[in-house]
Amino acid sequence: MSVVLEVSGLSKSFGGVQAVDGVSFAVSAGELLALIGPNGAGKTTCFNMLNGQLKPDSGEVALAGRRITGLPPRVVARSGVGRTFQITATYGSMSVRENVQTALIAGHHGEWSLMGKATDKHQAEADALLDLVGMRDQAARACGVLAYGDLKRVELAVALANEPRLLLMDEPTAGMAPNERIALMDLAAEIAKSRSIAVLFTEHDMDVVFQHADRVIVLDRGKLIAEGTAPEVRANPQVQAVYLGTGTTYGAAG
Repeated sequence: MSVVLEVSGLSKSFGGVQAVDGVSFAVSAGELLALIGPNGAGKTTCFNMLNGQLKPDSGEVALAGRRITGLPPRVVARSGVGRTFQITATYGSMSVRENVQTALIAGHHGEWSLMGKATDKHQAEADALLDLVGMRDQAARACGVLAYGDLKRVELAVALANEPRLLLMDEPTAGMAPNERIALMDLAAEIAKSRSIAVLFTEHDMDVVFQHADRVIVLDRGKLIAEGTAPEVRANPQVQAVYLGTGTTYGAAG
């Protein structure tokens, strides 16, 4: 498998706190890599550096061999990085289809400035993406009235609108019922493998992680302390001590 994302020596501090400390890893096309760790481990900071929301103090981020370190989020997105968030980011007053159309228009460099209504643009593409995530039959409904699990599927369609090489999924199953969690990650895995998309996701539900991740990396206090297959990471004594077992719980988000 070809490497899509390569992270080398990534570091970020806030004042005297080293949030991410020399982290290196790679994700290949079609692979699901889980990034786990206790609260305050640096997961969110790492994500925010990968998609351009934060500039690293040092280190490199490369997407398909191209350096994207420190580029603005809009440039990173157009380079082929999609993202879903812990709290769904959809427009509640707009229809399911319109949310996806908006993402498609943005991916075509803001062509809403041209003649014609935005709702007339990319309808077939939007419907194809909604088919892919199982939401075509709800295309005309407002996002504001959808069940939470359905919103997550819409958000996935939005993230796929720019045909990403890399998909960042931040707590994708947060707030979902157990059966919905498995279904969403089954769908994400199927799409990733069929479209050769590299997926990096954070997740607190270890059942989801160990069932769906091809590999797992573990952060603790900003440092990478373990990586490997799910069974290897689950059996790692250091991981058990700081995260899976009865080790220290950290109060800060991250």
